[in-house]
Amino acid sequence: MTAAKQTTLRERVVLSGAGVHSNSPVRLVLHPSEANSGVTFLRTGLPGGRERLIQANWSNVSMTELCTVLGTQDDASVSTVEHLLATFSGLGIDNVTVEIDGPEVPIMDGSAGAFVEAIDSVGLVSLSAPRRFIKILKPVRIEHGRGFSELRPADRGFRLEVEIDFNSGAIGRQKKVVDLDAQVFRKDLARARTFGFLSDVERLWKAGFALGASLENTVALDGERVLNPEGLRFNDEFVRHKTLDAVGDLALAGAPLIGTYRSYCGGHKMNVKVLEALFADRTAFQILDSHRREASRAEAAFGNMAPAFSPEVN
Repeated sequence: MTAAKQTTLRERVVLSGAGVHSNSPVRLVLHPSEANSGVTFLRTGLPGGRERLIQANWSNVSMTELCTVLGTQDDASVSTVEHLLATFSGLGIDNVTVEIDGPEVPIMDGSAGAFVEAIDSVGLVSLSAPRRFIKILKPVRIEHGRGFSELRPADRGFRLEVEIDFNSGAIGRQKKVVDLDAQVFRKDLARARTFGFLSDVERLWKAGFALGASLENTVALDGERVLNPEGLRFNDEFVRHKTLDAVGDLALAGAPLIGTYRSYCGGHKMNVKVLEALFADRTAFQILDSHRREASRAEAAFGNMAPAFSPEVN
């Protein structure tokens, strides 16, 4: 167990930018939030002046191709949430309301660095409620092709063991193992940028993706070459970014995990699928608070709560 109490922001903070896929300008306002409210997106700017609340929960994920999307396009959605959610998880922020006036979280420089800096500028405060944890009780595994993602029990903390294997000399096979806390997140993961291959650009454009990608927010690869003039921030920046993505996607569990996450050739889809598998088996996890008391049966059900963004959606 780490911090005993839940946290939120000391005061609100504002960021702006454009989405890497939509290229749409967007303004984010991160608001302090009450204990036990979790992470919630307030999607504004909808037709007719409508607004919609979308809880950051695995049950609200509607798409995982190239990014993680919460909500639905025909009602309200927010895409590319993973870097922001990773920041909240990595820094130990339990409760925050993300007011966003566009369809996609801004990509900033392709990493979580700008989000960390913004949050550090206002700081955090502790709340009176004890922090809740999800303790993994038995292995849960998802396989797809040659890849897999799994959650395994651990006595304490949250470890990630992420391995990637690309048929590219610039990347190759890389593995990163981290025991997640705020210091590790800032030092080892936050500044690792998203990446993509020049050979995929035309296909992605036709599919409506990567419309806002540039050398300012993406590590671009052409064959064996890194095209960014400044080069890489880390020798293994690629697997560090995949680990950052995994932290963000797994934050959709709704509370910090106690266990070990392992993946090989995984991604957004498999990150979310392993959460689906976990919460489908009530014997695979236990809800604890920071005083190690087992939560009630009713509280344990929060992992399977119905989508909060639209009561009309089945």
